[in-house]
Amino acid sequence: MEQLAVAWRAMVRDRDAGADVRDLSGIAVRWADCRFAFWNCLTLTDVDADAGLAERRLGEAADIMRSKKHPGYLWIFEDLLGAGARAALAGAAGRAGLEYAFPGTGMAGDLLPLPEPAHPELTFARVSTDEQLQAYADLNSRAYGFPLEDGRDGLVGSPLWKSDVHAYLAMRGDVPVACAATVETAGRLFVVLVATAPQWQRRGYGEAVTRKALYEGARATGLTRATLHATAAGAPVYPRIGFKPNTPIHFYTLKS
Repeated sequence: MEQLAVAWRAMVRDRDAGADVRDLSGIAVRWADCRFAFWNCLTLTDVDADAGLAERRLGEAADIMRSKKHPGYLWIFEDLLGAGARAALAGAAGRAGLEYAFPGTGMAGDLLPLPEPAHPELTFARVSTDEQLQAYADLNSRAYGFPLEDGRDGLVGSPLWKSDVHAYLAMRGDVPVACAATVETAGRLFVVLVATAPQWQRRGYGEAVTRKALYEGARATGLTRATLHATAAGAPVYPRIGFKPNTPIHFYTLKS
């Protein structure tokens, strides 16, 4: 949760200097209010919240989300909730006007340095131009089912992603097929926006480019611990690199 709150502060301010970045009682707001839904984020921050407190926070979060122009996600880290709040989560979210979007898994590992990665079908290119950043955005849009313009609204033109973020494209010839990035976040390398084009999945491309982003990030920063938030599709991949699951994550949106 802290990795998300720290990293997303920079990400959303990079997209919009006037973004809504606030640390409220029990809720971290990181909302760029752009078309790229991942940059529109709330997360609950209370530790061991009971059912009553969690339900109150869900209502407050839903009210914040209703005040925004563009949709986004409420991220809930299950292990921060008390046992009663976990059992009551689905009902409390529904009463707040939220609906379940998809699951995730928090992972971490003391796994660096890794050996320099290689894949017989790929070369790797660090993102340093807007053309490459658009390719990175389009891979994420295709992998996560967003319109291309939504991904581009989140990334194209970003100075942060062409400098401080160790963002890499996996290239099959001159075709970008997968991407991954790491960014230094509060003494860790945080893995962000890993994606593989649907037609190129299940070939090891996502794992290879994630290893590249970790390798280069560790080489540049000297950090040895890494964290990430995995989708269901990515969750089987990361343990092969050395990550260990530490909490389920629940993503919610406003009811349509």
